[in-house]
Amino acid sequence: MKSFSIQGMKRHPSLIPLMVIVGVGGLGAVWYTARLALRNPDVSWNKKTNPEPWQEWSNKQYKLWSTKDYSELPKPERPEF
Repeated sequence: MKSFSIQGMKRHPSLIPLMVIVGVGGLGAVWYTARLALRNPDVSWNKKTNPEPWQEWSNKQYKLWSTKDYSELPKPERPEF
């Protein structure tokens, strides 16, 4: 594990791109997991104040990338609980 220190990186500069790519991938995985936990309507952190969070997300976009504009969709004809 000596090559993962700063001195080891100076001795083996070819490991620097590898460590950058692994670091960016790890940060991206943490960001995406946090985004899923905080922005997904299927996840309810506080069941007392909002027991059914998916009810208020009917016309909101929660996907990372979508081709539709969800704000212009008509209101669904399903009942509100």
